[in-house]
Amino acid sequence: MPSFDAVCKPNMVEVRNALDQANKEITNRFDFKGSDARIELKDFQMTAYADDEFKLGQVRDVLTAKLAKRSVDVRLLDFGKPEKIGGDKQKMAITIRNGIDGALAKQMVAHVKEAKLKVTASIQGDAVRVAGAKKDTLQEAIALLRAKVTDVPLTFENFRD
Repeated sequence: MPSFDAVCKPNMVEVRNALDQANKEITNRFDFKGSDARIELKDFQMTAYADDEFKLGQVRDVLTAKLAKRSVDVRLLDFGKPEKIGGDKQKMAITIRNGIDGALAKQMVAHVKEAKLKVTASIQGDAVRVAGAKKDTLQEAIALLRAKVTDVPLTFENFRD
């Protein structure tokens, strides 16, 4: 039975490359001379550091621009609130979404059921598996999910015949 998985998975190689480019630009920019502005990555968690809130916003802008240049969807990022470290220095936690959370997966299954396509959708961990008898109905389901789910970038994997 043909099926596919709808997942939300970042390309970590491109994220790391964009992060390296952003750090390089931050060290070379004139307005960041003498500051401790940088971005660090650990697993799916980034932390942006800067001397004040304005520079923290600038670091965020540089990062989003570099991610966009490398074709990484910025909707993958969850920006936290700026936190004071000491003095004027601030940091911001940035989480990279990996996988579909339970509430969104339930919404996706509901969207597929509402459309009354001849497919079945089920939650498989952090992915949603859609199975049907025909490839054409699966392609309709992909188009439906792309149209309905706009807050996270979806990728479709494991398309099986």
